Amino acid sequence: MSNYHVTKNPGGGWKVLKAGSERASSIENIQRKAEQEAKRLAGNTRGGEVRIHRPDGTIRDSDTVKPANDPCPPKDLKY
Repeated sequence: MSNYHVTKNPGGGWKVLKAGSERASSIENIQRKAEQEAKRLAGNTRGGEVRIHRPDGTIRDSDTVKPANDPCPPKDLKY
């Protein structure tokens, strides 16, 4: 199980970082594509958390990728 972060890349675009890593796993032009890549990578490592950051570095959203188990699942009121 691995956790990933989608953050703004200083050189442009968005980077996908595995938690605890300094080197990007992927760099994408669009945040949505970086988010999809992070979820794909997390799914390949038995699931995990994907945290999507705003350009200022704060966390905008967090998703659990299956088959990982969220110990405290939020009550999603949007859907």
